[in-house]
Amino acid sequence: MRTSSGSARLLPWTTASGDPCYLLGDGPGKVSRMADRVEAAQLSMAGELLGHAADLLADRRATSAQVHYLACRLAESLHDVRRVAESRGRRLGGKANDQ
Repeated sequence: MRTSSGSARLLPWTTASGDPCYLLGDGPGKVSRMADRVEAAQLSMAGELLGHAADLLADRRATSAQVHYLACRLAESLHDVRRVAESRGRRLGGKANDQ
């Protein structure tokens, strides 16, 4: 997304209705710093979730309910990580793949 003043940063959160949020420009302001912290937290949680997934999937006693719950959390995390990658890719000049 481009504005007349340059670019818009895809933020790591959405509106209440699920629409994407953008920040016009991408300077060192409060919203940019908050978005950086949220992205870092999302990426950190994804790493922790992958470790948990490896442990759970290695446990032959894991129930289908546990695996289903894990799959739901992995899907949520993958959505967050994809959004971070799209946002960072746009800021690096990569093509945006809006969906």
